Amino acid sequence: MTVSIQGIIPVMLTPFTKADVIDFQGLENLIEWYVANGADTLFAVAQSSEMQFLSLDERVELARFVARKAAGRLPVIASGHISESREDQLTELTSIAATGVDGLVLVTNRLDPKNEGSDAFIDRLRWLLDRLPADLPLGLYECPAPFRRLLSDEELKFCAESGRFVILKDVSCDLATVQRRVALTKNSKLSIVNANAAIAFDAMKAGSRGFTGVFTNFHPDLYKWLMTRHSTDPALADDLSVYLALAAMAEPMGYPKLAKLYHQRLGTFSCIRSRAVDFDIHERFWALDALLDKIMQGQASFRARIAATR
Repeated sequence: MTVSIQGIIPVMLTPFTKADVIDFQGLENLIEWYVANGADTLFAVAQSSEMQFLSLDERVELARFVARKAAGRLPVIASGHISESREDQLTELTSIAATGVDGLVLVTNRLDPKNEGSDAFIDRLRWLLDRLPADLPLGLYECPAPFRRLLSDEELKFCAESGRFVILKDVSCDLATVQRRVALTKNSKLSIVNANAAIAFDAMKAGSRGFTGVFTNFHPDLYKWLMTRHSTDPALADDLSVYLALAAMAEPMGYPKLAKLYHQRLGTFSCIRSRAVDFDIHERFWALDALLDKIMQGQASFRARIAATR
């Protein structure tokens, strides 16, 4: 239980081949890109990984591959927590736990799948805690699918006081909630890490221990500078925080396939196939390539300004 999970935590993509199998060469390229661009931890088998569209065997294979390729360089956390019954959840979670990952992430809506409230949540969580490896650090993820189930203060305190949890991926998208959660967990090992780009900078200043939003798949290095170096140039930090918030507004335009298109441009992926987004994003969203051009131009501009501060 010594691992620290914080900083810039990309929610990993899963590349597929045209034959609709996991493209492990593309995945290895992606891991190397994250490492080269400032990632502190990798979050595999998350919603961005299209975990709801992966078989258990694929989820396990994905987690094992990422853990092996990142070993000795970055910690890896993984979820793959999608089933309805607690018995099936135990099967999938223990299978992921055995892959060599550094942390296992539980999805909050799976701990209360009928949205019955705190008693049901804590009862199911206790049942799992009694059966999961006691020495494996755990995380919590307020995954929006199939519905967003935010933690109550009581539930968060229970998790913090258990000593088992090291991270909450916060998707409240609310700065006041992040601030309150940081205060509630300040004497625990549980890190609150915000996932909303619109409040990323303010959340960092309020005590969020990093960032784990979907645009870590576009510019983790810029979030890393904002987190670690913002005090060196406050005006640049303010400008960058606005750019990051605006760039992230592209998420509804076919993410995660949009991110795969970006990585195809970079040469990371050879194919943009997605199981979660099964339509042609160019047909649905006009001027998509122009949008990516603008995002990449913004990246280049801010990277040049950051280089000039050194």
